[in-house]
Amino acid sequence: MLIDIIAGARPNFMKIAPIIKAIEKANKESGEAKGSEHFLEYRLIHTGQHYDRNMSGAFFEQLGIPEPHMNLESGSGTQAEQTGRIMTRYEEVLMDRKSDLCMVVGDVTSTMACSITAKKMGVKIAHVEGGIRSRDWTMPEEINRVATDSITDFFFTTSEVANKNLRNEGVSDEQIFFVGNTMIDTLLGNLERLEKPGVVDEQNLSEGSYFVMTLHRPANVDEERKLKDLVENIVEGAEDEKIIFPVHPRTRKILDGLGISHPNLIYTDPLGYLQFIWLVKYSRAVITDSGGITEETTVMGIPCLTLRDNTERPETITQGTNELIGTNPDSVKPALQKLMSGSWKSGSIPEKWDGKAAERIVGHIQALMQNGSLKPHQPFVDEELMM
Repeated sequence: MLIDIIAGARPNFMKIAPIIKAIEKANKESGEAKGSEHFLEYRLIHTGQHYDRNMSGAFFEQLGIPEPHMNLESGSGTQAEQTGRIMTRYEEVLMDRKSDLCMVVGDVTSTMACSITAKKMGVKIAHVEGGIRSRDWTMPEEINRVATDSITDFFFTTSEVANKNLRNEGVSDEQIFFVGNTMIDTLLGNLERLEKPGVVDEQNLSEGSYFVMTLHRPANVDEERKLKDLVENIVEGAEDEKIIFPVHPRTRKILDGLGISHPNLIYTDPLGYLQFIWLVKYSRAVITDSGGITEETTVMGIPCLTLRDNTERPETITQGTNELIGTNPDSVKPALQKLMSGSWKSGSIPEKWDGKAAERIVGHIQALMQNGSLKPHQPFVDEELMM
């Protein structure tokens, strides 16, 4: 059984790491040899969607992910250009050797592009984190999610909300597997390995005395006046506490052009996973427009203020420590006043966010093989033995 595991952008790497480890563990425990009926062979494919070191290479090293079997080197460009390159190059991979299952994660361009290509080549698709919805069609990620889920065969979901979304869209219960959250597998598996970033000592930060901020969505960073108002309101609302802002070079260029500076606003380069999670774990709160970070703060019990009008992860609000603040700069100060007064809500950890999601995924794949829902396209042939 050959499984293609697709990774294209930073969030993907955190989600695939525990799956690869679970596959290797299952093979070891089964004692099956490569090429046998029950052996799970995987082919790790890096699409190259994010290609700088902090966005990809360093993550593979820190999370113990093996070097990809291939890199499609799709590079940058418009979404259409990037999608086209990924599809063309992944098609070539499948023409050379067709996999039995294409496993995609999350909602980036690579997820959609490889799913469409695989489906047209007759390869079944498994979507890890399937079924989440924001209902916001201005988000490219929402288009990627819905397009991918419309052709997915097996859904590995993070919540009952996602399960309900899929059922409402006509997906059968036999296709839905509620497994939990592989990103949380990675988080819990690395809490003892976190690395203190240099900015902590440089700024003399103590536990619970600073904020962490991330901003990347075009609605927040591309409108210069709005970005300036957001940052100024955040700085004022944080009072005298420092705000550590790991900022993408593109966003930093915009900020520098706007002349936004304050003694308590500390810019850093993008951080590696182990350094960033250290910073979040010991912060007072996180201010973000990211989706994935709201999951991590929920599990770590860190207050999170999300600068968005909607979320595809409602469980981080109904159960977790996250609150939607909106994108209006005027809404920031009241939220920060609530936090600073000690009135922020406490949260709980959603069901099955326990570090075992990847094990459940592999268990379901093995069951699908046993019941015939997943079948190899052709018997495995070891090319070295044929020489």
